[in-house]
Amino acid sequence: MAQPLMPKATAVWLVENTALTFEQIADFCNLHPLEVQAIADGEVGSGIQGLDPVISGELTQEEIDRCVGNPDTRLVAAKSRVPEARAKPKGARYTPVSKRQDRPDAIAWLLKNYPELSDAQISRLIGTTKPTINSVRSKNHWNAPNIKPQNPVSLGLCSTHDLEMAVIVARRRAEKDRPGAGAGAVVESDPAEPAEPAEE
Repeated sequence: MAQPLMPKATAVWLVENTALTFEQIADFCNLHPLEVQAIADGEVGSGIQGLDPVISGELTQEEIDRCVGNPDTRLVAAKSRVPEARAKPKGARYTPVSKRQDRPDAIAWLLKNYPELSDAQISRLIGTTKPTINSVRSKNHWNAPNIKPQNPVSLGLCSTHDLEMAVIVARRRAEKDRPGAGAGAVVESDPAEPAEPAEE
């Protein structure tokens, strides 16, 4: 169960305005029962303004009344009225307009320093397309004479963590594909790529 947004302020209000037990309040607010008792004794939270969980939508009055009547029950938080954030759809990575001219430089750097990276990994890392990667690799890019390899992390096109993870996955894949790799070797796949079907 998720704790209230302001657990101590909620506990102060529940101590002052309800007949709930210390254990019920502590369980709901994710506090220790002795801490709730200290709030009731005025040793803790004397300067904290109580927060009404009914007004904030974290509890209902019916739920409080139900638990006051039976000390063995526990408070159940009300369903949030705030809509849950929707997960971002997986799609092409957005690159700000001011950084787009840096992508060929980053592609050249990745191709030079990490040739084991697949085109799909490079595309995900810096938000580019496979035709652009191929044109930089074959030096057919329209701006090929001006391309200077530069680290995509320093250009702000990807994070160090993302780059390191992509390199680890690429190296594991290269070890797996290398002749003589043990049949029992465990290789982690890139979670962003679909798993290859098992050979029968």
